[in-house]
Amino acid sequence: MRNYDNYALGKWIKGDGEGTPLFNAITGNQLGTASSKGLDFSEMMDYSRKVGGSKLRKMTFQERGIMLKKLALHLHSIKNKFYALSGETGATKIDSWIDIEGGIGNIFANASLRKNFPDLPYHVDGDMAPLSKNGTFIGHHIMTPREGVAIHINAFNFPIWGMLEKIAVNLMAGVPAIVKPATLTCFLTEMMVREIVDSKILPEGSLQLICGSARGIIDSVETGDIVTFTGSADTGKMLKSNPRLIEKAVSFNMEADSLNCSVLGEDAVPGTAEFDIFIKEVQKEMTVKAGQKCTAVRRIIVPEKLVEDVQIALGKRLSKTTIGDPSVEGVRMGSLAGNEQKTEVTEKIQQLAKSQEIVYGSLEEFEVTGADKNKGAFISPILFLNDDPFNKTDCHNIEAFGPVSTIFPYKTIDEAIELARMGKGSLVCSIITNDMKIAEQFVMGAASMHGRILVLNEACAKESTGHGSPMPLLTHGGPGRAGGGEEMGGVRGIKHYLQRTAIQGHPTTITALTKQYQVGGEQNIEGPHVFRKHFEEIEIGDTVITDTHLVTLDNIEDFAELSGDKFYAHMDENSLDGTIFTERVAHGYFIMSKAAGLFVDPAKGPVLLNYGIDECRFTKPVYPGMTVGVRFTAKEKISQEKREEDDIAKGIVKFLVDVYDDEGETVMLATILTMVKKLHQE
Repeated sequence: MRNYDNYALGKWIKGDGEGTPLFNAITGNQLGTASSKGLDFSEMMDYSRKVGGSKLRKMTFQERGIMLKKLALHLHSIKNKFYALSGETGATKIDSWIDIEGGIGNIFANASLRKNFPDLPYHVDGDMAPLSKNGTFIGHHIMTPREGVAIHINAFNFPIWGMLEKIAVNLMAGVPAIVKPATLTCFLTEMMVREIVDSKILPEGSLQLICGSARGIIDSVETGDIVTFTGSADTGKMLKSNPRLIEKAVSFNMEADSLNCSVLGEDAVPGTAEFDIFIKEVQKEMTVKAGQKCTAVRRIIVPEKLVEDVQIALGKRLSKTTIGDPSVEGVRMGSLAGNEQKTEVTEKIQQLAKSQEIVYGSLEEFEVTGADKNKGAFISPILFLNDDPFNKTDCHNIEAFGPVSTIFPYKTIDEAIELARMGKGSLVCSIITNDMKIAEQFVMGAASMHGRILVLNEACAKESTGHGSPMPLLTHGGPGRAGGGEEMGGVRGIKHYLQRTAIQGHPTTITALTKQYQVGGEQNIEGPHVFRKHFEEIEIGDTVITDTHLVTLDNIEDFAELSGDKFYAHMDENSLDGTIFTERVAHGYFIMSKAAGLFVDPAKGPVLLNYGIDECRFTKPVYPGMTVGVRFTAKEKISQEKREEDDIAKGIVKFLVDVYDDEGETVMLATILTMVKKLHQE
């Protein structure tokens, strides 16, 4: 036995006292203890803010993203270290794969989001807002890392994924974290944190760990802190009601009990691929992680005429699920995370059994392979049938957090929607159908009460990640009972840890603040052509004013022949009545092409390639006889890391293409992306 430590104030600390005993969920043997007594939570939080936060905030989004990628690669290289210990939480290899490699995958995914952010410590959000007639006064928004700490209070079911999915987001934003895993399975989290600390990839103070109780930690939060909670609704509500959160206006995000449902479409009758997919998906959701998933299917909503078919088919699949020690060949479902959970789940099953019938499984009569079912936290899958779900409503209110689910019937798709909504807010639901009208009706009816909806059919089943798999680039969270928040979810998740601030001033001032050129700001037209400059030499605002070009009718007709674009407005002056054009108009893409011909410096230089257009708008018609010129301005710079040692060191430069006519009025605006070689290649 050993004492599992806390990581605080830059060192590993054993808590005082005897601590909470921790057990192997399979054998029931005690592994050790964990205690947080003696830790000063207020001091830990101050350490996070001052030591970790100050370092993270100085890093750019690109540097943070590269840091996370490095961490993900490191953890992936040693992933096998975690599997054996994960088995002691009751997890099978597949369960462990979700926890370990799914968690590491979250870090990879969030690291990749760096491409959506500037090469700055802060983010420039949205578009410029014109605030004056002549353009000398504008507004914009910047988003800076909150000068606080992210406090993550996590559940017992995913000791690795639960931590990694959350810290990946706050670290990408530039905010440090204190992680409090559920003490029951904290021994696995501790192992992961040791590897992270030993790698020295994260700046010191970026991550601290509390293995024992964190009771009272919210009493020390300050403005700028963010609290996330995953666990029971009752505990979440208690934490959320802490007056300190209100006093300091602290953000609190909760992911709680969720009575998720899966709906079988009326078209998915026995013999269809969708029926088989439904049965397989529900069985998987009941048995993976022994049903201990916040996204697991608790309510199985089935057309009235198909209830018996579903019951029989699902019972057959469940009967093939071997329960036991995950290390034994052939075992497909492990145990609950501990005997405390077994007692709690058993009590909930007994409550549910008062209003509905058990049609598969037993609390007493089931086989366990390779282990003693009386010592380990083993339980059989339990399938209920509720013949009157609109009146027997315990199934919509009581969650047995294990391999437990209830079948109930619906007569119409509107009834299915109503039953889905009776969960009072869910993280996820799924509907299995190949009928697009059914899918549309259900999604539109159920969406407001669900954080995520999976529409599953044969066409996507092979590549689908399934009902219970939240994706790091999408919202994870849900309304109402599910917690009322939107946790993580791509760029939006990162922005949750940033403070949005409106800034106002002259375009030159806003250019200096955002490091993005704003129309109307000062332009530097001195010096060599921007295509003669290396990445480091280009300054925001560097501008090329090109020669002008006289647009002719021949230009329009030649471009039409070359491109095949013979739209009437370009080729037939007799078709212009009732249009916005007074004569034949130049193709917008001819103007774009001609602009490139005007601003490009053709000789070989530091510019490696132009590889895309972010935006392009045609703002005024160009007619034969008009002249066009280009103001070509360096708008934004983003450095890139080398993927390989022999790669060319380079960065991305975005240029504003402002095409104007002989009256000086803009006829086209575009942003082009160029890849530019760096002066220094080390």
